[in-house]
Amino acid sequence: MAGEFGRSVQDGLKLSKRIYLGKDRAVTPPKPPSHMDKSPVAYLPKAPMVYAVISNPGIVDNPDIPSYQPHVHGRCDPPALIPLQMNRIELEADSYLDTAFVKISGSWRVHCVMGSESCDCRLAVPMGEQGSILGVEIEASRKLYYTELVAIEDKKDLEKEVRIENGGFLKPHTFTITIPKVDGGSTLSIKVSWMQKLLYHNGEFSLIVPFSFPEYVTPHVKKLPRKEKIQLNVTSGTGTEIVCKTTSHPLKELRREVGKLGFSYESEVLTWTNIDFTFSYAVSFSHIFGGVLLQSPSIHDVDQRDMFCAYLFPGGHHSRKVFRKEIMFVVDISGSMEGAPLDGTKIALSAALTNLDSKDSFNIIAFNGETYLFSSSMELASEDTVERAVEWMSTNLIAGGDTNILVPLKQATEMLSKSGDSIPFIFLVTDGAVKDERHICDIMKSHITGGGSIHPRICTFGIGSYCNHHFLRMLAMISRGQYDAAYDIDSVESRMQKLLSRISSTIIANITIKAFDDLDEVEVYPSRIPDLSSDNPLIVSGRFRGNFPDTVVATGFFGDLSNFSLDLKVQKAKDIPLHSVSAKQQIDLLTAQAWFSENKQLEEKVAKLSIRTGVISEYTCMSLLETDRGNQAAESPGGHKLPWQVNPQKVDSQGRRRIFLRNLGVGFGNLTATAENLRPGAEESKLPEAAEIIIKAASNCCSIMCNQCCCMCCVQCCSKINNQFAIVLTQLCTALACFGCIECCSEICCGGQDGH
Repeated sequence: MAGEFGRSVQDGLKLSKRIYLGKDRAVTPPKPPSHMDKSPVAYLPKAPMVYAVISNPGIVDNPDIPSYQPHVHGRCDPPALIPLQMNRIELEADSYLDTAFVKISGSWRVHCVMGSESCDCRLAVPMGEQGSILGVEIEASRKLYYTELVAIEDKKDLEKEVRIENGGFLKPHTFTITIPKVDGGSTLSIKVSWMQKLLYHNGEFSLIVPFSFPEYVTPHVKKLPRKEKIQLNVTSGTGTEIVCKTTSHPLKELRREVGKLGFSYESEVLTWTNIDFTFSYAVSFSHIFGGVLLQSPSIHDVDQRDMFCAYLFPGGHHSRKVFRKEIMFVVDISGSMEGAPLDGTKIALSAALTNLDSKDSFNIIAFNGETYLFSSSMELASEDTVERAVEWMSTNLIAGGDTNILVPLKQATEMLSKSGDSIPFIFLVTDGAVKDERHICDIMKSHITGGGSIHPRICTFGIGSYCNHHFLRMLAMISRGQYDAAYDIDSVESRMQKLLSRISSTIIANITIKAFDDLDEVEVYPSRIPDLSSDNPLIVSGRFRGNFPDTVVATGFFGDLSNFSLDLKVQKAKDIPLHSVSAKQQIDLLTAQAWFSENKQLEEKVAKLSIRTGVISEYTCMSLLETDRGNQAAESPGGHKLPWQVNPQKVDSQGRRRIFLRNLGVGFGNLTATAENLRPGAEESKLPEAAEIIIKAASNCCSIMCNQCCCMCCVQCCSKINNQFAIVLTQLCTALACFGCIECCSEICCGGQDGH
């Protein structure tokens, strides 16, 4: 889909050359990316963008100054996407602990469609690290739109209403939504919000927001001043001084308090910013520190228990030694891993092996329907052994066969069962789903329950959307392990290396907070607290009844197996929305538990929490509500009744039209795709109808020849030829179309199987 989107933008920029810009020679049409980078990927959005969806190229024109160009016959399939001109942009970001809430407000004009015509418009929103869309509000000339999450029991009825073009994820963390029938020449005012994680490295938190706009969204009006605004609020939650490190834009400090900062930036520009907004800061602690934040629920909260959030930050300097490690790399080499997924895995594992200490030990199990061991026992990570392991991977990690996860996991746990003064890890990599996933969780859970004081940590990494990410998260959760994923195969290597780095830098294990045992009706997310890494802060949240003590104690083990103990000060969270900060973590973990236990009550709990906080889930669906301006009863997003009982219908009782989007969840795996060894990212498409193939062949053949010709050129050329030449030209085009059909007829008859 991303490639098709980029090609549609390319077509849109070519089509926009039809737009008449007036007699001012200083005004030039939009400039596409340089000739050095014309791949479809270069046209993907790097900031919030709005596009006119053009199926009929005949409506493309300047709504203010008609050019009276000749009519264009034919349609764009897929539709071309013309980037709309942006007149205003504002960014507001609020950062709490390790989470940021981002809101973008802007206005875009439909500058490329006749004033008497209308077209759909598509909003595309790239989000930052682990971004999760929260909501969209749109004001058009005659309509108002806003998104709403609803839970629907009958998903089959919903699937009948949903169309792919309504919206969804273009790429992981790039959200799209379609606004129907927008008048040419009108202006769209849009507000979009999402939440994302801060990056953490060497004691510094970093916020990176996609905010790089291409030159072609700048309005054509000469020397018209345009305002960019940025507002940033930072609340560390630690109650300690914040030290600013770097920023991409010249921010002006508005306020400074202990643990809080406020900044703003406002500037008149001739062209929009072409760099992402970045900001980094550090809290003034060089050692491990932590605390507990408490907050009472609002009167509208479905759960009236108090909230807590406990955090541990590793600090900036790490004098403590990391744990000696025993790592079993369990790698899926089924047929679907062929190509980029397996290549990225090999590179990441090779780098991880090189970074192991000589006292660490490791082994590798490759699996499909069978298992293949690098060694019959754990091997010390000497330079020679690492070289042999890298060579073994290049020879034996060859994609082929089906997927069986249980057998290699059993082998890995048995080889690690005799661990002594080290921390054992199982690093599982897979891109597929299997039928016995709940059984695997039960077996691993029983093994860990009966293990020693430091049991094996199962760290899981999912590739693509065909594996069951909730199964992988559950495996990690029951073993105090870590989980991550690469939904985009291009990010396999980088994300896997980050997870391996986090595992390798564990500094405290077996963390417990004793106060939780003395509270009533307490829920902790995650229920088994993961280890603390020097590369990542640790956040634990939950609900409780009872009296929280003024100070609680966190305990665990250091890398040298000495005892760790830290007093955590308990304080009220006055300016931090804990229910929003912890919502995504709780929804992800509760969804894994609901899948594992097949508990309908947990599913309903997730749906209600999702609707309350605006965070998407597997059990809710996002819809776009459309209402006419002036319909006061329908304009407010609030006050809806029992959203989980909404039926899929086009118009509700308040006269609002509801447009459903595709399910934005990652799903629970795809057994069929795994059995067929479909590669991650492969689109499940059926063969087009025979007539459609023939028609496209005829049109494509002409379009290849005439790609560089504009309509005016064709009209001028055809007006000068005589009847005899016109007949010859018609016969030639018909013959060329037939040549294009030969390959397509072969595809129809042979099913596209290379002639077999």
